[in-house]
Amino acid sequence: MSLKNVRLEVMQHLEKDVDQLIKKYLIPAETIWQPTDFLPNSETDSFFDEVKEIRELSKELPYDFWVVLVGDMITEEALPTYESWLMDVEGVGQTERNSWSKWVRHWTSEENRHGDVLNKYLYLSGRVNMREIEKTTQYLIADGFDIGTDRDPYKNFVYTSFQELATYISHNRVAKMAKEKGNKQLAKMCKIISGDEMRHHHAYAEFVERIFAVDPNQMMLAFQYMMKQKIAMPAHFLRESGGKISTAFEEFSNTAQRIGVYTSADYVDILQKLIDRWDIGTINNLSDDAEKARDYLMKLPSRMLRLAERLTIPENSYQFKWVEPARLK
Repeated sequence: MSLKNVRLEVMQHLEKDVDQLIKKYLIPAETIWQPTDFLPNSETDSFFDEVKEIRELSKELPYDFWVVLVGDMITEEALPTYESWLMDVEGVGQTERNSWSKWVRHWTSEENRHGDVLNKYLYLSGRVNMREIEKTTQYLIADGFDIGTDRDPYKNFVYTSFQELATYISHNRVAKMAKEKGNKQLAKMCKIISGDEMRHHHAYAEFVERIFAVDPNQMMLAFQYMMKQKIAMPAHFLRESGGKISTAFEEFSNTAQRIGVYTSADYVDILQKLIDRWDIGTINNLSDDAEKARDYLMKLPSRMLRLAERLTIPENSYQFKWVEPARLK
């Protein structure tokens, strides 16, 4: 049987439990938070006073903070790309609407709130150039992405397990910085987004655990494959108006690393957490190729940490069109 057919068979085998996993990891629209819970209510007379407060508190936040918050928001706003990619994964029923496609749609509906609330906050803050941000978001959706997983569910679930934990770290660190500057509402907003990301991480990590239980050899090889090629961030095709794809994402990453929101050390730490979560070191009865893949994965964090320690980040901030220094004075 081909690898494609084996993966499809495994996805169909696991599908019987997906509805229960939706109940375990996702929250119904009637009970989960909504963006307006964290934003001024435009129906009340106090709306303008609340907007004024946002604008005043926003003055305390520095340039690099705004760059990271904008980049995080744009990444969340490119959700149409992520949904369309996952709906095309082997075993996800785009047309027959099976339980896997139900998961993707429900997951998307939760993630969609993140971009909504951050977008509205940035607009009300008056500290950023929304038109340039909107151009970048449109470019990112139009350019799409290629995360190196093809339609393989094993590789895609490794990717999402990793990426959801990375976004948890980023939003959580932004929340801490906002709190330190006295912006409690923004801190609370980013903190609750990070909570969603952690919950989603646990879901995708459990998907991988379940695959390891029935197809350990191919799951191990898929994990090795993804870490060999490295995990590309969802916004790796990020660009500003008139700019090239490579520049904006590199500078956004430099900014996030410079202020400690998401660093190369975090990348290594996530890898180690996945190795520990999936008990990679104790999986038995592997094929020779899978054993070699396991050995590679077990040694990888220490090798990558040595590289991370030698990494140098530019001290000077790149001037993004999204955030104009004049607006911050």
